[in-house]
Amino acid sequence: MDVMTRGKTARTDQHTPSLGIETLQKVAKHMARRQVAGLPRNYELFYESMFGHDPALGRDLEALGSRPSQLHLDQLGLKYRLVSHCGLAEEKIQRDAVTILKNLSDMLASGIERKQTFVRSLDMIANALREDEQRSLASLIDELDFLNASATELGQAELDLAETLKSGLAKIETAEKAAKQAHEAALRDRLTGLPNRVAMTRRLEDIYSAATQPRIAVVAAEADDLDSIRRQYGEDAANRMLKRLAAIFRKTIKKNDFVARNDDSQFLFIFHEVGQDDVVAIGERLRHAVETNLIYAAENELNGGGVQLAVGFSLADNAVRPDDLLAQAEHALKGARQESRNPIMRFGR
Repeated sequence: MDVMTRGKTARTDQHTPSLGIETLQKVAKHMARRQVAGLPRNYELFYESMFGHDPALGRDLEALGSRPSQLHLDQLGLKYRLVSHCGLAEEKIQRDAVTILKNLSDMLASGIERKQTFVRSLDMIANALREDEQRSLASLIDELDFLNASATELGQAELDLAETLKSGLAKIETAEKAAKQAHEAALRDRLTGLPNRVAMTRRLEDIYSAATQPRIAVVAAEADDLDSIRRQYGEDAANRMLKRLAAIFRKTIKKNDFVARNDDSQFLFIFHEVGQDDVVAIGERLRHAVETNLIYAAENELNGGGVQLAVGFSLADNAVRPDDLLAQAEHALKGARQESRNPIMRFGR
């Protein structure tokens, strides 16, 4: 059972950070002290280490010391599945695949040229024999030795090509798997393993691209007390709570529904074939599941309590575009956070 505490504080935003001038200056100065190149992906890496909520990333980055190599920085970005580094990995995989295919093409072209040369040699010898049937046996043996050597060289080239082709195909398959993993990593929250906001947006776009008007609801839910937990018990306690929340949400929703982590303490859901009464019932179920499965110790109190959820939602019949539906749910959540008597709020009501 995680030890947690109660207290309302301002919400931090891990996945949509406010990169003000002061924040950027702090990141740039820290990079300059470490003599790190001012690449966009490096800015993301250092920002996450300084202002994110994964202390392990900060420790690993510090362990690289001053003047870390770009290779080590990129490896660290991939380890923690930062979006820019996943995109970089996918580009490298594609370049490697192109290089492999080009090498195979060159070898095939060389093999074809060797075969053509061998065929021309056969024709020349055959023509010479027809024109001079009295050629000496020694001369004929020399020509046959040349053909034998050419045939042996051609056979070895064929074997080399087959082996290179087999190896190249294996490398391409490995590259395809790595590209798929990099793509999936860019759509997944590295702490909870849930899809992230980008994946949520794409899912909504796919739903709205269908010919029929979708009958869905988007729900935005946020847990309270995360900042006070982080201050009193540290990042590890807050991260454990987020992981527990993610596990609870996975078990609570149905197979065809969708849950994603939006930012630090906020989660997003898509529910299909539901109306207002259905979504209110779902919101109550989510709140009950969290309250009964996440118990914390209240500061200066002997008795603990459950973590509270604020829930905002919007229905697709109110939104023409998927981004409108998402924005409406988040707006409703803001109202639910401000109105403790009505912790489940629909947009426009």
